[in-house]
Amino acid sequence: MVQINVLEKPIERIKETCDLMGIADKFDRALPELETFLEAEVARGEVSETKLTFDGLRYLRRLLTAAPVDRHAG
Repeated sequence: MVQINVLEKPIERIKETCDLMGIADKFDRALPELETFLEAEVARGEVSETKLTFDGLRYLRRLLTAAPVDRHAG
């Protein structure tokens, strides 16, 4: 049985984009959350690699620009 991973190319493209932007370290830290997001998109029926790449880049941008939460604030 051949397994096709629909997430390989979108994640590869997003990683290349981050490399070009000089934020490869941020990509590596955000990868688990990005994978979870993309897996949810596939579960909803999305299979277009282009759409997954675009949505993944948008999600990553939101993730990286979100204000850090201060868990010690009272």
